[in-house]
Amino acid sequence: MAARRLRPVELDFITSAPVRLAFTAELAAPPVAVYRSLAVEVASWPAWFSAVTSATPTREGAGRTVRLRGGVSFEETIMAADPEARYAYRIDATNAPGVTAMLEEWVLSPAAVGTRVRWTMAADGNRPFAVGLRLARPGIGLSFRDAVGRLERRLTPARHPSPGTGR
Repeated sequence: MAARRLRPVELDFITSAPVRLAFTAELAAPPVAVYRSLAVEVASWPAWFSAVTSATPTREGAGRTVRLRGGVSFEETIMAADPEARYAYRIDATNAPGVTAMLEEWVLSPAAVGTRVRWTMAADGNRPFAVGLRLARPGIGLSFRDAVGRLERRLTPARHPSPGTGR
């Protein structure tokens, strides 16, 4: 399926979108390390977010091309890149059916030990897309929790020894 352009939205769409899915978790890693994995080491996403098969910076870091398992692809524009605080991107084009606008935001804040991460997916689309996205919420949440767990193990290996190390 060919990619098609979506309606361009601004950062306020994160609070006004017809469909919003938000997930929160805490990592032992500091905010600067989490931000680096999200925004700077873009190509590392497949190593910790298993739904992502490739992530490539574009336009000298102002955008990304992301491919997911199952063949969905996104062309994105970075909308906010605030180290240790926020990373947000708008989906400009995708081959996913039914979606008309989409923005995702990762908000980082200090936690008692490490970083509190909130990932929000804001979207608009036709009725089947909106219903499908809402029904997919549990699976998307599971994917998020898995990704955050993998990211934490990647960023804090001393806290998560390899099996068989005896630690």
